[in-house]
Amino acid sequence: MTLKKLIPLSAILVFLFFITSCQRKTEDYVSDAIADYLPTVVGKYITYRVDSTVFVNTGRTEEKHKYQEKHVVDAAITDNIGRASFRIIRYLRDSAGTKPWAVSGTYFITPLSDQAEVIEDNLRFIKLHMPFKVNVDWKGNKYLNADPYASLYNFGNDDNMNDWDYNYDQFETTATIGTKPVSNVYTVTQIDESLNAPVTDIRGYGFKNFGLEKYAKSIGLVYKDCIYWEYEPNTGNPGGGYKTGFGVKMWMIDHN
Repeated sequence: MTLKKLIPLSAILVFLFFITSCQRKTEDYVSDAIADYLPTVVGKYITYRVDSTVFVNTGRTEEKHKYQEKHVVDAAITDNIGRASFRIIRYLRDSAGTKPWAVSGTYFITPLSDQAEVIEDNLRFIKLHMPFKVNVDWKGNKYLNADPYASLYNFGNDDNMNDWDYNYDQFETTATIGTKPVSNVYTVTQIDESLNAPVTDIRGYGFKNFGLEKYAKSIGLVYKDCIYWEYEPNTGNPGGGYKTGFGVKMWMIDHN
C-alpha cells in the first residue's frame, strides 16, 4: 500500500491550510518606522523634569538634584562616517522654570533604516531597533568599550555593558507621563539586576543596574529612569560603607 493511500486527502488539505495561514500572518506584520518613535525635525523640542541622583560625602550621602531640561533638534549634519545625523542641544533651568535656559551640551542622533543611534559623550548607543514589537531585543550597547564610565566612576557596573539586551518590554495604546496623556508608547527595558539593593546588609557588597526608557509615537523619548551604583562595605565604619554611581529620572512636561 502506498503512502498516499495511508494519508487521507482531508488531512493533507488541513496541513497545507495551516502552513499557508502561518506564512500569511508573518508576511502581513508591518512594523512602525524609526522616525515614528524618534522624530528628528529641525526645531522640534521636548522639555523634561529631571531628578538626578548623586552620591556625595565620599559616597555616604545620596542627593537628588531637580531641574528642567530641554532638548532641541538644532541642525541636520553629517557624522564622521558620512551618515545623515542630527545635532541636539540640551538646555537647563531650575525645576520651577523661573530662570532663563542655559546651554548644557550637545549630543547626536543618527536615524538609520533599521535602528536609531544616539552618540553622547563619545558613547554610542542603539536606542531603538526594528521591528517595533513586544519581546524583540537587541544589543543596545554593542558599540561601547569595556568599562565605558571608567574615567568618571570607580565601579564595576559597566563591566560587560556591551552585552546588555535591550527589549521592547511593553506596548501601551494610552499612558500618562507625569500629567500628560500620550498614545502608542513602547517601553524599552535595558537592564534590571541588583544585589543587596536597597542596602540592608551594611557589611555586604551591593549594586544596582536599572535602565528603562519610554517612547511615544510622533513625540519621541517621553520617560527615562536609569540608575547605576555600587556599594562597598567599610568594616571600620559602624555607619556602613559608601556608594559610587549616578542616576537620572526624567519625564516629559512639554513638547511641540
